[in-house]
Amino acid sequence: MKISILGAGAWGTALALAAARRHDTLLWARSAEAVARMQAQRSNAQYLPGVAFPPDLALSADFHAAVAHAREGVLVVATPMSGLRETLAALQQLQVQAPVLWLCKGFEAGTARLGHEIAREVAPSLRCGVLSGPSFAQEVAAGQPTALVSASADPTVARSGVEAFHGERLRVYSSADPVGVEVGGAVKNVMAIAVGIGDGLSLQAQEQGLLGPGLNARAALITRGLAEMQRLALALGAQTETLLGLAGLGDLVLTATGDLSRNRRVGLMLAQGLSVQDILQRLGHVAEGVYSAPTVLARAQQLGVDMPITEAVVDVLQGRIPVAQTLERLMGRQARSEW
Repeated sequence: MKISILGAGAWGTALALAAARRHDTLLWARSAEAVARMQAQRSNAQYLPGVAFPPDLALSADFHAAVAHAREGVLVVATPMSGLRETLAALQQLQVQAPVLWLCKGFEAGTARLGHEIAREVAPSLRCGVLSGPSFAQEVAAGQPTALVSASADPTVARSGVEAFHGERLRVYSSADPVGVEVGGAVKNVMAIAVGIGDGLSLQAQEQGLLGPGLNARAALITRGLAEMQRLALALGAQTETLLGLAGLGDLVLTATGDLSRNRRVGLMLAQGLSVQDILQRLGHVAEGVYSAPTVLARAQQLGVDMPITEAVVDVLQGRIPVAQTLERLMGRQARSEW
């Protein structure tokens, strides 16, 4: 199969490495200089230092050539959420017939739209879907076991994701619920910031010989965070089972507890008293939860969905409440039925 990955960030590069072990794969980057550097080093030192490219992985800065490469295969959009609209519109203009899967997770800033909603607006003729799940790019690039979900309302598109990437170390399940998969991928980033804040406050308390929020609070945030994800997903037409699977609970647990999670690190650094601007400069990579949290909240409020954890994270990110008051505010909510 011929596969083109459009975007050479950490996740796009990692997936290209996984695909190149079995398929004719091309990795596209917007910058010709970046492509020349990767070609010379046979690695992506900026995003995946120390991981060598397979000999057969092709590289290009020519967008049209990258699209043509996958004419009878699969196209994967590996841009951030902010670049999805532009890329899908370009593919629509080129009248692409191959299945298109995007990797980005989040709601679009300004419109609060999910990927499938953007595609319906700017690229209605594309056969498209989403590839998501609990996955750190570094582990996928290293060939460590990972499971993903390929989701589309078009079953042939969902199957194309399985055929392209399913292998010995990368297991890919198919799904007919792209809405649930996308909501899980978007909201888990916000919940990871919340859990990071709680864990960061616990670490600070330990250093001072005090009792912090603790592991009980972490379990509560993850569980109630899942409930928020489910409420929003169901309001948007998703299936409950999807949020209990890899793209929901699985991705939430990984992102909220894994040391490689950028969104969790945002929460940890917020608890240390760092500003959002300083945190993003230190990270050097995109932490989607910072940008998507206000959009997630706006979409939830539009639908009348109660999301108190998301609301608290937004208030912290925008400086309306001190970090130390985050868990106090959540624990002080009025008692009610769990469901």
